[in-house]
Amino acid sequence: MKHRYLFSFIIMLSMTFGMTACNDDDGLTVTPKNELQNDVIKRTLGPNMVGLNIEFAYAMAIPKSLGKLVSAQVEASIGGAEGTYLDNKSYYTNGSGQDVGIEVGSASVNNGSKTTVTFTKDTIAATLRYFYRIPNAARGQEVTFKFSANASNGQTVTYSMGPYKIAQMDMVLDLDVKDSTAAYISIADMAVYGPADAAAKADKIDLVYLYRSIPNITFNHALVAPSSKEYLPGVKLPAGVTRSAKISKVWALRDQQLARLQFGVFIDDLDFQQLSIADAPDFAINMRAEAGAWVETADGKYRAYIYINSINNTTKSAKISMKRYALK
Repeated sequence: MKHRYLFSFIIMLSMTFGMTACNDDDGLTVTPKNELQNDVIKRTLGPNMVGLNIEFAYAMAIPKSLGKLVSAQVEASIGGAEGTYLDNKSYYTNGSGQDVGIEVGSASVNNGSKTTVTFTKDTIAATLRYFYRIPNAARGQEVTFKFSANASNGQTVTYSMGPYKIAQMDMVLDLDVKDSTAAYISIADMAVYGPADAAAKADKIDLVYLYRSIPNITFNHALVAPSSKEYLPGVKLPAGVTRSAKISKVWALRDQQLARLQFGVFIDDLDFQQLSIADAPDFAINMRAEAGAWVETADGKYRAYIYINSINNTTKSAKISMKRYALK
């Protein structure tokens, strides 16, 4: 028995994208025509960073009287990294606001910079999601995308998206730091080390994490440069760990990509380029969850923003995430 997934093109665009009702300003209002049609929206927000996905929703439809969909394809100007794919399920949003996927084609195939899904069900309307995993080759470059759909009557439609700038900066999430053990932070490596590894990588250790509960002093969780002996009470640094750093504590800068909370705030390359913390100290004490700190390394190679995802006074530990920008 053949299956025909019959969605009105307008309903498909307004529902399967998981968006609110379309209007003249959002670019998704479509006047039905007696031909194959397509439209695209970019679903992801914020800076496009190496290792992350850029996600699109690609809608296509043809009147039942003209035929059915045969294939859909996306070609990127720079080939995506491993993990790039075009979903073979068509999505719509049900009455409960949940995304529901219906398999309409074979698993996507990557051929160079092209990703293709071949329809295996009799389908006249579909919305496929495309996930482009940003490769290192695209760092600092612009990438464009050409979406296309083919119908059984020989018609082809295309839709171009971009260009999209790919950020220079890097990001790492959910690093665990703990007083005395996992306490030594390298901006260059975007990693946390224990004392033994810190001694072996002394020239890369920029910050020490520590927790202190001191009477009459609000110290608590802190990020301190090894050079700041006054703010490292009771800490015996590993041999050779002596570097300095500029550290500027900030409140309520909840970068959405680091916090993964819906604040709608994003730190981008330009923020690092324009950052001025030359007069900042080499310590930041009393750090709290959802606070953060700008950091510039002593050699001037890197600037970073370290976000405090969570803290634990009992275990003298915290979870941090970081964005880092290379200046040289």
